[in-house]
Amino acid sequence: MADTENQDTLVTVALTGHSKEDAAAVFGALRSAFSSDRASGNAPHTEIPGRPTVWTASFDVPDTDPGPLSGAGLSAPVTATVQGGYHAVDVVRAALGTAFSVEEQGEALGDQEKELNLQLENK
Repeated sequence: MADTENQDTLVTVALTGHSKEDAAAVFGALRSAFSSDRASGNAPHTEIPGRPTVWTASFDVPDTDPGPLSGAGLSAPVTATVQGGYHAVDVVRAALGTAFSVEEQGEALGDQEKELNLQLENK
């Protein structure tokens, strides 16, 4: 039997086409508020020149407000796909807005999950 409570709070974040330093900055900011499947020392691997790169991490999002995220600046805008339960995705989106300028690029709504496509930039 699946743990449906955990499924409601688990959010997957995928970052594409950016530097490993920018991916590390976004994941580091999220780790400042949410537990993750990646330890703080687990930095994104080097991208392969000429090939698309996707960095992913999962975060456990509690029902409580995480407060502002801490984090480093970005060298360029970052595209993020955030997927999970409706409430958990909304919490992550709001939290990202405390550290970065966030523009919603699109969303896909499912029966119990949603996916947001976001562009993150320095504030």
